Amino acid sequence: MATLATWCPSGGLLAIVAPLALAAAVGDALVVDLDVDGPAYPGEGSLAELVEDGPRFPDLRPGRSGVAVLRNGGVRPEAAREVITALIAGWPNVVFRLGKDVERSPMVPVIPLFPGGFTERWPRPAVYQQMGWGEKAPGPGLTMPTPSRSTVTALLDGRQPLPGRWLAAWQQVWGVTWEL
Repeated sequence: MATLATWCPSGGLLAIVAPLALAAAVGDALVVDLDVDGPAYPGEGSLAELVEDGPRFPDLRPGRSGVAVLRNGGVRPEAAREVITALIAGWPNVVFRLGKDVERSPMVPVIPLFPGGFTERWPRPAVYQQMGWGEKAPGPGLTMPTPSRSTVTALLDGRQPLPGRWLAAWQQVWGVTWEL
């Protein structure tokens, strides 16, 4: 069982897509949104519903290969602690999407690379995402190539994207030791 959490200080589309990419890169994984104000990811059920009704056995194990997504639904991570622990125990890989006020370890900071020196310098290793300008990362970590439009669209539509260099680059993230 492997767990990682992504956090994108700039928010936006990158904060929504990064955990999906990390999960798709490893194959079979569950993405759990821990952000109360998170996006309405496609799919049935939410973390809030699992907390309220209790998880069923099918919720705690993969029912098929690929990526499953559990949107938040309005529950704080502290209230979902028992459900989160059960999900981690049952799924081979779990990716958490963090909001602004959530800390979890191991955490993968995801920083967009902006031109003109506007990229935030992170004090420890981070994932730096190319945004189309070919900027160099201002600090240690991994630099992801610019994703294709079809890959991002597939992830947002709840489909497994075709293999490519962007998902291959995200596979590297699983091999790094991340810290809080």
